[in-house]
Amino acid sequence: MPDLLLELFSEEIPARMQRQAAEDLKRLVTNALVERGLTYEGAAAYATPRRLALQVVGLPGRQPDVREERKGPRVGAPEAAIQGFLKSAGLASIDEATIEKDPKKGEFYVAVIERAGAETIAVLAEILPAIVKAFPWPKSMRWGESSMRPDALRWVRPLHSIVATFGPETETPEIVRFSVDDIPASDKTFGHRFMAPASFHVKRFEDYALALERAKVVIDPERRRDIILHDAKDLAFAQGLELIEDAGLLEEVAGLVEWPVTLMGSFDESFLSIPPEVIRATIRVNQKCFVLKKPDGGLANRFILVSNIEAKDGGATVIAGNQRVIAARLSDAKFFYETDLKTRLDDRLPKLDQIVFHEKLGTQGERIKRIATLARKLAPIVGADPDKAARAAMLCKADLVTEMVGEFPELQGLMGCYYASAQGEDASVAAACEEHYKPQGPGDRIPTNPVSVAVALADKLDTLTGFWAIDEKPTGSKDPYALRRAALGVIRIVLENQLRLQLLTLANENLLEFFIDRLKVYLRDKGARYDLIDAALGAEAVADPEAAEATLTQPQDDLLMIKNKVEALEAFLGADDGKNLLAGYKRACNILKAEEKKDGAGAYDKAHAANLRIEQEEHKLAAAIARAKEETGEKLKKEDFTGAMHSLSKLREPVDHFFDKVTVNAENADLRLNRLRLLSELRRTMNGVADFDKVSGAGDAVA
Repeated sequence: MPDLLLELFSEEIPARMQRQAAEDLKRLVTNALVERGLTYEGAAAYATPRRLALQVVGLPGRQPDVREERKGPRVGAPEAAIQGFLKSAGLASIDEATIEKDPKKGEFYVAVIERAGAETIAVLAEILPAIVKAFPWPKSMRWGESSMRPDALRWVRPLHSIVATFGPETETPEIVRFSVDDIPASDKTFGHRFMAPASFHVKRFEDYALALERAKVVIDPERRRDIILHDAKDLAFAQGLELIEDAGLLEEVAGLVEWPVTLMGSFDESFLSIPPEVIRATIRVNQKCFVLKKPDGGLANRFILVSNIEAKDGGATVIAGNQRVIAARLSDAKFFYETDLKTRLDDRLPKLDQIVFHEKLGTQGERIKRIATLARKLAPIVGADPDKAARAAMLCKADLVTEMVGEFPELQGLMGCYYASAQGEDASVAAACEEHYKPQGPGDRIPTNPVSVAVALADKLDTLTGFWAIDEKPTGSKDPYALRRAALGVIRIVLENQLRLQLLTLANENLLEFFIDRLKVYLRDKGARYDLIDAALGAEAVADPEAAEATLTQPQDDLLMIKNKVEALEAFLGADDGKNLLAGYKRACNILKAEEKKDGAGAYDKAHAANLRIEQEEHKLAAAIARAKEETGEKLKKEDFTGAMHSLSKLREPVDHFFDKVTVNAENADLRLNRLRLLSELRRTMNGVADFDKVSGAGDAVA
């Protein structure tokens, strides 16, 4: 079956855009083909700094023929309706339509429309120009004489040529004939900008990829990444060193070259006196180079660079140029670092009063005072020294006004740790200056030192309560202040450190709802069932049904308790006793719901009467419910959720026997009411542990 090869050759495509652009090209072309009835066996897209390429294999040679029956008006309908039908169906006269009969609606016209499928190459010539013209680049430009036209082609950088061929594997493919802004599609492309700039003709993708390889272009970005990583490791190993891998940098560098050539450079050992993170940031950000470490883990004064050319001098000139730039950058970094060390963090605090955090929430200086107050309050709860927690909170943002963080914002916190240690702060205070930002994502580590925990929680809670107070909440996919990340950070710190924290003492109920929503996402990502989270959160207070105080409990705000309850509930319902008891609960609820429609909600809320129990199974169920209510109440007070579930499991046998032997809707009205009240007590007792109505499928069984 025929294949499609498409290449869009241009000036430099930014590395950060290449992956998405390749995905967009594949999606747009294949979707357009499928919409026109052209299915395919496979597709793959590729990107280099100068080209996007697409291979679609297993396409049919033409569209399938289409036969469509279109129902028209009834026979004898007004002439206007007849003419409208003829026009929409493409018929010259009503004689070309057939007449069908409907037993209810009588006779009506039907048009049979048959269309022969178009050749696939013609369909491609139709869809490809439109895709190129409307390509969704984040940023694009116009160029040349045509740029003055409002409909001129916009591309990320000037587009120079288009390759578009189509044909079966056994034949020479045809060129898909179309053009975009006077750029005609052809079978001609170009090699490496410097090493093989001449044009050459290609056929299908396999020929194209091999020809590019000979012209010093590796079309597959995955292969370029593998080449860089493999060669960099080999160079490091040869010098007794180890590459510090950096997936983000590897992705970026692979997008900067078409023919990767790895080389090793060095810098003066005197620069190793500055923090290794500063060296790494300097080399990474400014020169897109990798750093190396020694066997003892310390940073080496070597780096790996990736060139886009096989130089005649073996890369000596390229290495020398990078070494000069890196030396200058490291010299600047060393100056910034040594200058910063001359001023204590305390003395930088007044500058924070001049930096606005948010126009409605005040300055950074005002904010750190709030964080310090909250950190002191949290310290006893998390096992931290209150004075150290408050001290760390006061210093944690001071590095924002240092020279080093001004140059490398990504080092905020880390530099605070270095500067705090240098001025003699307690080790826990210095660590908190760095760790209070953590975790910054689902894969980031959480702080475990109590002082760091106190300040990290205070920082995130102050952010959340502040933005909630000014009604700046996340909406849909928009979260400009990263409040979801802050809430997830609080959740991870609390749960993974096994902390008991009453959130309602620190935030309002609206914010608590936000935390609960984030907790559901967190637990679901950990494998917990969503319905069990809702069930654990929805437990009712176990109380005398005739007492006025029989109400729902206050909102649950202890995240660790909720997590433990979910785990206990999951284990309970995963066992046979739990599954069978849930079936009994469902049956009881279905009966109650059906009868409440007749007698009204709350009709069975009163306690049942012992003297109206006449069957042995009623006595046994009543005793089991009373025992379960007492046991679960005691165990819930101790937060022994596993024990509470075990107490519920004892209800399984008496519930099964009750439904086997007892007719709930007895003819005697008093017996019926009493039995329904007994089932209502069963429902309340179980819901005192968890809201079993929320468990998936609860209430769906047939009574």
